[in-house]
Amino acid sequence: MRQLVECVPNFSEGRRSDVIDRIVAEITAVPQVQLLDRESDADHNRSVVTFVGAPQAVAEAAFRAIRLASQLIDLNTHQGAHPRIGATDVVPFIPIEGVTMADCVALAKHLGQRVGGELGIPVYLYEAAATRPENQNLADVRKGEYEGLKQAILTDANRRPDYGPSELGTAGATVIGARAPLIAFNVYLTTTDVDIAKKIARAIRHQTGGLRFVKALGLLVDGKAQVSMNLTDYTQTAIFRVVEMVRREAQRYGVGIQSTELIGLIPQQALFDAAQWYLQIDNFTPQQVLENRLTDTGSDSTFLNALASADPTPGGGSAAAYAGAMAAGLVAMVARVTVGKKKYADVEARMLEIIPQAETLRAELDKGVQRDADAFTAVMDALKLPKDAPERPAAIEQATLNAARVPLNAAETALKVLALAAEVAETGNLNAVSDAGSAGSLAHTAIYAAGLNVKINAKSLTDRAAAAELVGRVAALETEAKGYTDRIRAALNGRGGLGGDA
Repeated sequence: MRQLVECVPNFSEGRRSDVIDRIVAEITAVPQVQLLDRESDADHNRSVVTFVGAPQAVAEAAFRAIRLASQLIDLNTHQGAHPRIGATDVVPFIPIEGVTMADCVALAKHLGQRVGGELGIPVYLYEAAATRPENQNLADVRKGEYEGLKQAILTDANRRPDYGPSELGTAGATVIGARAPLIAFNVYLTTTDVDIAKKIARAIRHQTGGLRFVKALGLLVDGKAQVSMNLTDYTQTAIFRVVEMVRREAQRYGVGIQSTELIGLIPQQALFDAAQWYLQIDNFTPQQVLENRLTDTGSDSTFLNALASADPTPGGGSAAAYAGAMAAGLVAMVARVTVGKKKYADVEARMLEIIPQAETLRAELDKGVQRDADAFTAVMDALKLPKDAPERPAAIEQATLNAARVPLNAAETALKVLALAAEVAETGNLNAVSDAGSAGSLAHTAIYAAGLNVKINAKSLTDRAAAAELVGRVAALETEAKGYTDRIRAALNGRGGLGGDA
């Protein structure tokens, strides 16, 4: 299974491009690391680099970048509009694929220990990796900036780092942590009055009574007043809502928005959400974008062709995960066509909750297609080991166990989809009740098909206790699934007059 972690270190240098070139070169020299983006701002005197890769490779690249930055950037001479406490100011790890937030926390702690021990740089852990509540918020860790921390770290027990010495050198301190995807977004105002930007920032940031998941500062950048923001969870506080609040606050002072600026990368869904809101498009889905539809069509054909080939992968387990993903997509669709309809106003809030849940399950099952193929390939590789190899029995057993666990996970995820399908069948838009029924049928099929793959692999295990546990879990899932299919059948009969099985 592929594992991808994103890392977005911020360096306190935005004017000397040769310095950032050297740091980026140090990052990209690490195998299995891919550079996605780099942004530098002279007024902020700060650069943001974004890269992804395998967890350990990303951690190694981050360490090398921190080491080089400590040699090239002197905080005693650094000046810029953006708050900072270190040459490498902050290093967040973000789970992308095949890793959890807990994995990224472990990565942050390992890197922090290494930076503190090997480089002698004080390290503070923040966000999900924070060891103290007062360090969870990055702004709190940066309080007083480099100049203030230089004195506070010597005397204030609350400012002692998690790793490294309790004193600052020319590289300052580094904040390392784990977090969800963040949008770095700036709004330029039609004024040079930085006090207005500061007032707006105070009104919109969560810490001072504004919007949840918004951090904001008022700065003077390039001769213009700027509201500089980090949106820490765009799924809860959308970017368009932030822009509109800035606009309304700016009107109080007789100014407007001149332009906006994106720093680094942004999740595609955030842009789709903004387009849908501003254009007032009902029931918009990313599949209505031409390029997405072309990409989807190509990938679907590729998968179906592979499924029909003589190659044993992808097989039934991958097909089961694919069916579950389709079911989740239908659930999201039914919820979307329910939202905004006066007749269903009483369930709108719940439908808005179901949409991201269904999309998350769809993404998980979509990944399960490849995971199942990889698991079977691992079994075949183990069977190809020399028969007299001492490690062969254990390798086959472990690979077979994993080949059973992967479809079991798909079945468990499909059961969650089935539960949502029952809910939208009972309360969603009546015009889409057949779609809800289709979602239920596909989810139920996914559970049954994935269960078959669990059972066939369990039969090959020498550990019969583990095999029995796996088969027993499948039976429990199938029993639980029946309750949901009964509810869907009742909804199809009662609400739609369709009858038949779910």
